[in-house]
Amino acid sequence: MAPGEDPPAVELPERLDRPLRLGPFRSARDALKCVAYAAVGALLVPFLGPLVWIPFAVVGVAASLGRTDGGGVDDRAVRYLFWRARRLVGGVGVTPGGESPTGRRAIVRLPSSFAAVVRVGGLPLAYLPAADLTRCFERYRELLRAFDGSFLVHSTRAPIHPTPFLPAEPTPGGPEGAARAGYRELVEVIVRRRHVRQVFLAIATGEPGPDGIARLETQVATLLDRLRALGLRPARLRDRALSEAIRRLGLTEVGASR
Repeated sequence: MAPGEDPPAVELPERLDRPLRLGPFRSARDALKCVAYAAVGALLVPFLGPLVWIPFAVVGVAASLGRTDGGGVDDRAVRYLFWRARRLVGGVGVTPGGESPTGRRAIVRLPSSFAAVVRVGGLPLAYLPAADLTRCFERYRELLRAFDGSFLVHSTRAPIHPTPFLPAEPTPGGPEGAARAGYRELVEVIVRRRHVRQVFLAIATGEPGPDGIARLETQVATLLDRLRALGLRPARLRDRALSEAIRRLGLTEVGASR
């Protein structure tokens, strides 16, 4: 390149997946959202007067043009309300692990059988090599073949409990206390937008009496061992958590067996 000449430059074409704008709106969907809010307000004008249309129009513009974390303001508000509703109705979250004292109720009596429930998280498989995927599949198939009674699987998701990610209490005063409060708020915002997978595995046996309970205990121990072989961390549910899981699974608990 001769002295004084500009370096070569290559102009990049516009992205093919670039969202198309519609006037001041980011997309036609946002424009339609604004029109929908205004239309709802217009429907109420004959009953509540013309002034009722103004708040709907303002909310429609704010919801269509405003953005928080890449999403609309109204979408964020709806997600927050759903999160609050789950907490109010006592949704099951992931609580910090701890030692499970012995002697607690771990088996429930169903109308025609005894049952126990194990809770486990998900296993990421998307980026595993083919050999590891094959090995996981074979171990999971062996797990299913190990049981000749009733076996129920229920997969769902749960909010993440922020406590394991927060500093220990008590919170000090001064600048460190303010920093901890800001960190706590950050953690709560992050876990509020994310969930973890929960899988409930229920085993039931129709064999009555102590022999049935002993057989069920053996099957649960086998299930726990095979889940650990898959790289998971299973937790056997007891007491209130067990009753909640039975309700989630759509089973009817007649009474505690121990």
